[in-house]
Amino acid sequence: MSVKGTSGPAKGPGRGAADPQLFDTPAARRTDTPADRPGMIRNVALVGHSGAGKTTLVEALLAATGAISRRGSIEDGTTVSDSDPSAIHQQRSVSLSVVPLLLDGVKVNLLDTPGYPDFTGELRAGLRAADAVLFVVSAVEGPAVGTAALWGECERLGMPRAVVLSRLDHPRADYDGVVAACQQAFGGQVVPIYQPVRTGGAITGWLGLLSGTVSEYAAGDPRPTIRDANAAERAASENGRGVLIEGIIAETEDEALMDRYLGGEEIAPDILAGALATAVARGSFFPLLGASSETGAGLAEVLAVLEHSLPSPVGRGLPAVTDLAGTPAGPLACDPAGPLVGEVVRTTIDAFLGRIALVRVFSGTLREDSAVHVSGRGLSARGHQDHDSDERLTHLHSPLGSTLRPVPYSVAGDICALTKVASAETGDTVSAKEAPLLIDPWEMPEPLLPVAIEAASRNDEDALAKSLGKLTAGDPALRVERNAETHQLILWCMGEAHAEVVLDRLRNQGVKLSTVEVVTPLRETFAAPATGHGRYVKQSGGHGQFAVCDIEVEPLGRGAGFQFVDRIVGGVIPGAFITSVEKGVRAQMHKGVSAGFPVVDIRVTLVGGKTHSVDSSDAAFQAAGALALREAAAAGRIQLLEPVAAVAISVPADCVGAVMSDLSARRGRLTGTLAAGGDSTEISAEVPEEELLRYAIELHALTAGAGRFRRSYLRHEPVPPNATPAAVDPRYRAAHAAES
Repeated sequence: MSVKGTSGPAKGPGRGAADPQLFDTPAARRTDTPADRPGMIRNVALVGHSGAGKTTLVEALLAATGAISRRGSIEDGTTVSDSDPSAIHQQRSVSLSVVPLLLDGVKVNLLDTPGYPDFTGELRAGLRAADAVLFVVSAVEGPAVGTAALWGECERLGMPRAVVLSRLDHPRADYDGVVAACQQAFGGQVVPIYQPVRTGGAITGWLGLLSGTVSEYAAGDPRPTIRDANAAERAASENGRGVLIEGIIAETEDEALMDRYLGGEEIAPDILAGALATAVARGSFFPLLGASSETGAGLAEVLAVLEHSLPSPVGRGLPAVTDLAGTPAGPLACDPAGPLVGEVVRTTIDAFLGRIALVRVFSGTLREDSAVHVSGRGLSARGHQDHDSDERLTHLHSPLGSTLRPVPYSVAGDICALTKVASAETGDTVSAKEAPLLIDPWEMPEPLLPVAIEAASRNDEDALAKSLGKLTAGDPALRVERNAETHQLILWCMGEAHAEVVLDRLRNQGVKLSTVEVVTPLRETFAAPATGHGRYVKQSGGHGQFAVCDIEVEPLGRGAGFQFVDRIVGGVIPGAFITSVEKGVRAQMHKGVSAGFPVVDIRVTLVGGKTHSVDSSDAAFQAAGALALREAAAAGRIQLLEPVAAVAISVPADCVGAVMSDLSARRGRLTGTLAAGGDSTEISAEVPEEELLRYAIELHALTAGAGRFRRSYLRHEPVPPNATPAAVDPRYRAAHAAES
């Protein structure tokens, strides 16, 4: 296929990969044609910090290839990737989006992922579905703090990577400076494969270091004119060309090719391009290139790298697969004729289409009107109970953002969308009905920002329950909890932006709700011994109620629980009623005796009492036991206990001082620090959970989004007198009063 606007012949595969092929015919714009061979598919996740230009680059590539007639804009909410109302409102990507391109018969599925840390769950889903990663780095700001950590995560996953510098048209863009910053952040194997050609200081073209040709761009036109580099340009590129070729050959470990190069032989560009693809596929060499979505300069080079330099699914291994009993499945490959194995990487609910499941097919072929098994296992920690069901696929689609185009099948290596699949949830495995299989779930971040919500009415409670079921099915980073102690409904979110998206989606589904303060589940205990006298006497005609008991209360050590001791002498209280006193004491402990929180770690000794031969009863002695405990509390001293968490915080080294000072202000106790690899330090501390309610937000602000933390319940400790939280919460007391 020819390239529009060329003044001379294309020079064959080169300029770091191959000559760019841009679409000139309406037929080439069809991206809903199913791929037949996995080798002709590329699944590439675009990652990078929020604002780096990922979505804008996707939009520019769509327009450059003719897949869309006109570029949309983030400001107007008209981009293909960001059709979600929350994305339009927040002016940034909040969910994973799949956008296919067709490049000379090669189908490239671009997975546009959110760059904001709150949406790491969507990012992880994109990495699961991808076979390679394209890091988009702003040429103005350079790699963000968290981008290096993401690079390390991709390295652990063995993902092939490439880097694109965006926003090169910006007045403050610094190509050379950001290249150096990327090499410092990501390593020396990040090497430019093109050299910028400038006119009046602006980048107007790119010189291919492997081919020696120059692509020249007219303003706003993504279709370059290609010419041979002149003598001056060749001389200026010799050093970069040598570094590139030596790096490629070294990473391919092709000794014969290295000997030819060192012997002074001129190696053909197509051989070097093949060696580049091999080095990239091994995950040990990372080409760097630049592009401007506004001027179009470099878009053809990006397309060429997507088509020729990044690997197909064929060379990538499958995730671990077992049968439903947990026995490892036999060897599986990316083969359309193999056993069917696919994974739901994203789930959404459409008002008209119902549940839409985005599926990466790893093996076999998904076909319309076929029976499949949908299985979800091992995701209970994310709020997804184990489930299995057999379903018939009636609708199969190729997604283009939120647009769905019907297709008859989807082969191994491709990504498709299923509609009207009732049971599919994010993380589920789709396999053949007659041979069900299960893919090990990918690792998900733990949501650490609690948001307490209340429905506006009882009718809204039913609508809220249904809507939360839909949301949790599609958002594995969201966890819903009904706290057993505070009775609050808690949404555990990744951060403030994630919480805003979740609440918006609930309200858009017609649920009326409000957010309330999160109540920390405190507890109460006796700080000193006390005695209590419970007298419950009522007479209202017929049999009355009579029960008297005396108790002694002693505090126990933390975690000792509750002990009830019977020291009745002479049978003043019959054995049956002694059990009743214990029931009453336990019931009052659950309700609390001071601030409405459960009482723990005490010993209650029954030392005396009185009965009536007619009016004493089980209910009367239960009431007397509760009264005795309340009287002991009124006469004694009650201590509030707060939960304390063990916290591990991973932060960049230059943020350690600020984070430790902040922990001290939160009544945290430092327990240690440990170098966590690279430029990261892990801080261990014990921190009251009251101080961690909004820590996900505050740590993000302290570390510019680079900090991460884990928490786990440790124990309850006495609340210092000068730090008593808003513990005597009227809603909490009201809930317990209603319960009683």
